[in-house]
Amino acid sequence: MTDRRNQPLVSLDQASVMFDGNPVVDHVSLTVNRGDIVTIIGPNGAGKTTLIKAVLGIQPLTHGTIRKAPSIQIGYVPQHLQLQPTLPLSVRRFMALTGAPETDTRAALDRTGIGHLFRKSVHHLSGGEMQRLLLARALVRKPDLLVLDEPAQGVDINGQAVLYDLIRAVRDELQCGVIMISHDLHLVMAATDRVICLNQHVCCSGYPADISHDPAFVETFGRPVAESLAVYHHHHTHRHDLHGDIIEGQPETPHCEHDHHHAPS
Repeated sequence: MTDRRNQPLVSLDQASVMFDGNPVVDHVSLTVNRGDIVTIIGPNGAGKTTLIKAVLGIQPLTHGTIRKAPSIQIGYVPQHLQLQPTLPLSVRRFMALTGAPETDTRAALDRTGIGHLFRKSVHHLSGGEMQRLLLARALVRKPDLLVLDEPAQGVDINGQAVLYDLIRAVRDELQCGVIMISHDLHLVMAATDRVICLNQHVCCSGYPADISHDPAFVETFGRPVAESLAVYHHHHTHRHDLHGDIIEGQPETPHCEHDHHHAPS
């Protein structure tokens, strides 16, 4: 496969969104290239979801511009999906709503690790299974840009790390760009390439190791992440289930691919 990374997928230039004369997103400029994982963090009310809606084309800009690559395919994973509890809906029927052939929907479910749930009711899925179902739906059309709003919502901490690993693996396979919203600073710092700290405007942005010591970051979130958690990377050959438990192989402590976070003793 030809390496298509570093191709611009979406660019915002001085993008602003105002509600009732008040800026919710204020002169934000950013570019997401193919191959990037960009995570947007910020306090409640910072404008993160509004910014994502602007990228998706749901929320028009009040000022500024947004440019997207021609014929871009965008896959979206919402933070919540409200389903009528009395509506009988299996995973199979839920995926059929994408309009994609069943072979494609099955492949997407297999890729996210829940192919065995094909005939299960969506109302009986765990938090982690539901997030993987929403990710599978977004992957059906092999998106150029994957947009995720709090993808680890309702998933336990071990499952969150596994889910972030899956997102990175999908990025590598599809050579797509990824925009994530997250409030879990510790896990996301190891799961992303670039962090944007948003509080209506861009407070600071950059590589995770650098941004956590930026004065604007510390002012918003407190002491640097590196001081509150020790983050290290290690490669391993085993796989995990939806809860983060090892299901095959043996861990290899000296090498690494996957991020673990440990509180200092």
